[in-house]
Amino acid sequence: MNATALPVIRLKIERRSNHPWIFQKMVEKPAAKPRPGAIVDIVDNTGVWVGRGFYNGHSRIALRVLTEDPEEQVDEAFFARRIAAAAGLRRDLLKLDATTDAWRVVHAEGDGLSGLVVDRYGDLVVVEFFSAGAFRHREWIFAALREQFPGCRFYSFAEEHVQKQESFDFRAPPAPEPSIVSEHGLKFRATPGSGHKTGFFADQRDNREYLARFTKDARVLDICCNSGGFAIYAKARGGAAEVTGIDLDEEILEVAQKNARLNDAKVKFVQADLFPYLRDAHARGEQWDVVVLDPAKLTRDRDQVIPALKKYNDMNKLAMQVVKPGGILLTCSCTGLVSEDEFLDMIRRAAFYSGRTVQILKVAGAGADHPVMAHVKESRYLKAVFCRVL
Repeated sequence: MNATALPVIRLKIERRSNHPWIFQKMVEKPAAKPRPGAIVDIVDNTGVWVGRGFYNGHSRIALRVLTEDPEEQVDEAFFARRIAAAAGLRRDLLKLDATTDAWRVVHAEGDGLSGLVVDRYGDLVVVEFFSAGAFRHREWIFAALREQFPGCRFYSFAEEHVQKQESFDFRAPPAPEPSIVSEHGLKFRATPGSGHKTGFFADQRDNREYLARFTKDARVLDICCNSGGFAIYAKARGGAAEVTGIDLDEEILEVAQKNARLNDAKVKFVQADLFPYLRDAHARGEQWDVVVLDPAKLTRDRDQVIPALKKYNDMNKLAMQVVKPGGILLTCSCTGLVSEDEFLDMIRRAAFYSGRTVQILKVAGAGADHPVMAHVKESRYLKAVFCRVL
């Protein structure tokens, strides 16, 4: 056990799960409450030691278990080992460096580091904190990352809602200079600090590449195009005849324009709300050979899943109406609270209401650098469904 005794947190229950999250309602209130993010030992209601991890008396997730090995200390060496193992998976097993210099280094629970996400964009390493524990021990995390990426630049942040839930304060530094990254021979600007996750959607890498197989000489519409990933792949890699990207965010469309220029890809970007844009296109009888629909996360609130599914249904119905018969629709959801089954059921309903028949060709998700532990299904958030619309 620890040389210095850690605070001990007792559960109200017998521990019969290896899920790293233990919720507040399952935990006895300690007499002396450790600070949010403190490392603690965990015993169950029978007094048996069951794990070691982060404690947060302010969060719905009171405990984040990091190890179930009583001999393993959660210290600087622990983070060095876990982060080295995570980087090794990407470099040695997945061999991602042969394809791209933009990949997820640490995928939270998927790499056994609950509450921490790290993305690498060339020489820029972006750290996002989802827990007070990861934030509190950030110097150990940065030291481990420096070992893996010598000479890298860092940018770190935590979203406001996370800081509120987890009870810590962190004002993100000014946005860094964008990093130009390469992926399947194409170039993109990663722009952390722009309010779009960690600055680039590396999770869609495989889906962008797969979509390009359908876009030869095609007319392509990329809805919620963000920084232009699918649109640029369709044109520069897939040989599309004509590509239009629409998004509501003017700033991100400027990044998309720059990305298109980096790849000599002629793409028309339009600032528009997808609902009136698609209704007007349908009224004109306009159709595309390939349509991509990849909206931002619709909810973080379990109570809002039904309204989110209704909104997905509305946008997918409109998207299906503008796909040429026999054309391709790639429809995506990054709302983790919406399950794959619920998303596929929504597609079935949207097809019915749009008067179209949908043939599902492939159900995909994030790339392998976003691994999911079999016992922590929450790490699997991205659904990407390739459909043929008849």
